[in-house]
This record gives sequence, structure tokens and C-alpha cells, in this order.
Amino acid sequence: MTSASAPQASLSFTHRFTPGSDPTRPPLLLLHGTGGDENDLIPLGRAVSPGSALLSPRGKVLEGGMPRFFRRFAEGVFDEADVRARAAELAAFVAEAREAYGLAVPIAVGFSNGANIAAALMLLHPDVLAGAALLRAMTVLSDPPAPDLRGRRALLLSGASDPIVPAASAAGLGAALQRAGAAVDHRTLRAGHGLTQDDVAAVAGWLQDA
Repeated sequence: MTSASAPQASLSFTHRFTPGSDPTRPPLLLLHGTGGDENDLIPLGRAVSPGSALLSPRGKVLEGGMPRFFRRFAEGVFDEADVRARAAELAAFVAEAREAYGLAVPIAVGFSNGANIAAALMLLHPDVLAGAALLRAMTVLSDPPAPDLRGRRALLLSGASDPIVPAASAAGLGAALQRAGAAVDHRTLRAGHGLTQDDVAAVAGWLQDA
């Protein structure tokens, strides 16, 4: 996949990369939701952190022809072995991309399925991300590890009327990250599962405070 702004290295994931123009801004790893692709969150990345380098891979799992980052058995019922395997695969891709593009440790911005794999990355591969903004994330690991996440930040943005993510599941994820030492900011917005301008403003402000 090519971008108008930069040639794309041949790496293990189809992806899009946009170089940064502001060295004070952290690189962002953009992780789309079910049915999205490497282009979906580029506008969000530009909106929340102008000048950041943007790295946006396409999930390798297909569900009814729709890309995802890991398999599930049903809505809210996840293939945890696949979650672990796909998180390792994504961690390897981030290492490849950092070397290919000369990137610092990125902050993930993930939506829905992308937020869930970002949370799994934090818990299973704690050195891969500097932090993560998790938009409509939920618990996908029934027995999450407790790595040392001190110095890492996580923003969880839940929707008060989200029909997909149970409030208890989102809270459980926040608690797991907090137990591991991450600085967790969990907010519930007046929203459903879809993203709103309040999400954009919250992520932008959170990144500015980094």
C-alpha cells in the first residue's frame, strides 16, 4: 500500500506510513476496528496529534471478508490463543517498522477491535508501546498478565450507550492495566460505539499532556 507522502517499506503487515513533521510529537500506531483498513484512522491521527508520524497496519484476520486483528467466536467471545499469537505478530511488526522508519516507541490509538489488540500489546508485550488511547475497548484476556507498566499511560474512552462493550468489561480492562502499574484515565462519554468529536478532543488533550 502506498501513501502520497512516503514510500512504504516492505514489512510483515500491509500498512500505511506518514512521516512526522514535528519531532516533539510521539509517533502513533493506529489500529482500526472490524472492517477497517490501514487508511481508516489516518484522519483521526492527524486530528489528535498534528505533526506525529503515523503507522497504520491492516489486521490480517478476516471475518466475513472484514479485516480484524484477531479472531473471535461470537460478539464478545474471543479466541484468546489467537489474541496472544496476533499480539506477538503485531509486536514484531512494530519492531520492524521502528527500524525501517527510524521511529521512537509509539503510542497506540485504537478503536474497538484495534483498541483491544492495543490493550493486549500493553499487557503481553509491555515494551512495545509508550502508552495507548483505547477507544471502546473491553477485556479480551480472561487471565491477563501483570507486567511492569510503570511509566506507561492508558486512556480508556467508553460510550455510555455502547451496545457492544459492557461497562463492567471496560472497567475490568482499566483495572488490569492499573494493577500492572499503568497510569489509567478511564472516561465514559455521552456516546454509543461510534466515535464522536468528544473522543477526538479527549485523545488530543491526553496526548498534549504526555
